[in-house]
Amino acid sequence: MSPVSFIPLATAHLKGPHVDFAALSPLLALFGGAIVVLMVGLTNGSAVGARRQWVREQLVPALALAALGAALGLTIWRWNTPESIVSGALRVDRLSLVLNLILAVGGIATVLLAWRSKAAEEAAHGELHAMLLTTIGGMALLAAAQNTVALFLGLELLSIPLYVLCATEMRNEHSLEAGLKYLIVGSVGSATLLYGLALLYGATGSTDFGAIGSAISAGSLSSNAMLLTGIALCVGGLAFKASVAPFHQWTPDVYEGAPTPITAFMAVATKVAALGVLLRLFDVALIEVQSSWGPALAALATITILVGNVGALGQSSLKRMLAYSSVAQAGYMLAGVVVATKLGTQATVFYLAVYLFMNMAAFAVVVARERETNLGDNIQAMAGLGRERPWLAWPMTISMLALAGIPATAGFIGKFYLIDAAVSGGYTWLGVVIVIGSMISLGYYLPVVATMWMGAAPAPAKTPPAGAIPAIAGGSPELDDDPKGATLGATTGATTGALDTPIATSPGPQPEVAFVAVIAGAATIFFGIIPQPLFNLVHGVGSALGLL
Repeated sequence: MSPVSFIPLATAHLKGPHVDFAALSPLLALFGGAIVVLMVGLTNGSAVGARRQWVREQLVPALALAALGAALGLTIWRWNTPESIVSGALRVDRLSLVLNLILAVGGIATVLLAWRSKAAEEAAHGELHAMLLTTIGGMALLAAAQNTVALFLGLELLSIPLYVLCATEMRNEHSLEAGLKYLIVGSVGSATLLYGLALLYGATGSTDFGAIGSAISAGSLSSNAMLLTGIALCVGGLAFKASVAPFHQWTPDVYEGAPTPITAFMAVATKVAALGVLLRLFDVALIEVQSSWGPALAALATITILVGNVGALGQSSLKRMLAYSSVAQAGYMLAGVVVATKLGTQATVFYLAVYLFMNMAAFAVVVARERETNLGDNIQAMAGLGRERPWLAWPMTISMLALAGIPATAGFIGKFYLIDAAVSGGYTWLGVVIVIGSMISLGYYLPVVATMWMGAAPAPAKTPPAGAIPAIAGGSPELDDDPKGATLGATTGATTGALDTPIATSPGPQPEVAFVAVIAGAATIFFGIIPQPLFNLVHGVGSALGLL
């Protein structure tokens, strides 16, 4: 072929697929921010001394906050422009945008809680914040997915960084154990979901949610064995992520072992992603067979509420108690999915929003006390908090009362909304179960409040002498003057794998932790008294799914 023949090919205009960068802008802000944060964290090798420390400990978290703030602003910018993008694989509508707001606010709170954490120091600030932004991007992608391929891509994108984040305290054997357990159980859940999605494709011949719904309606597949098996496997796979019983066994161990800021993030964000995709998958693709999966999900919700509330009773570890509490909360929120109505969808998203505030207030106080005492996350670390730190005791009190559903808190409004949705959808008995679960929960929420306001304050933590290394870690009194070992045995209050007795270091000022606690507690009260702004926020999420 002569060179002349290549001229038409070289001058031809190649037209690629249209990419709506405006609609993708929140995701681009998160993933672009993750790359910038990672590169800044890695390029400080030429810096020395205080400058290197400032880049890692101050600039990197600030850039992560900037990326989350940009995603938040871009989400608001796209508020009134719903559309399908990426050949219909993603849907930018009121549901995905509201969930994006919750994820961004939760991410900002997590960055603040992790700013001075041991996990950020050991994992390097750049890597930790880059993984955090990546997993939030995966959650946002999952919430917008209206295609089974995009669904699975979002699930893996959120899961893999989260496995690593759970194990970021590399000198803490419990953190490493948490990461490994979450990896194994999460992989099983992902495989189960993938098999279920494959069966849905086999039964309907489509991967798009709308086309799956149309195929079920046109082909009278409501009793098809392959379809029903696929639905069951999808429920099981997503139940792992949402901590729905009996697929919750990993939750207490992983929540307890993971760094507390990461636990706070997981407790909220994974539920936002899992329940968001449950709403879109079941209320769009599988709405025609609601009579088949509705009673099954209602039974799962009942089991989850009872198991979570009963399991939390008598727990001395606050993180384990809040883990079982999160299981029960998942059961409450599942009630909104069961009824497959506009009211149910709005109730679930409303509760996700208020759960963010309730949960972050509690975990912020746990983070503060881990750094101030040598008791870790034991409930006794809260003793005397009402007298010593009232600005921390009040947010914790509000959080416990709100999670229990006491009136004048956002938790009460959220549960009332879910009960209304359950009764309106023909599941009155499920509303009764929610009330019973809330009554049981008083048995483990109120002791925390009593300990804070009525318990005696614990003895102040003692800082180990300079250079001291625990004997079990290879130290000895003869080597206590070695300055290199000064920080090897220090922890932020939780027992490490190298220590039988926890040792606390002086935490110094923690304004960002107190800020998260106070703001989250105030929001819990505000939206409990004036819930209308949140009602307006979630209005339309049901219509976005085509529900009347």
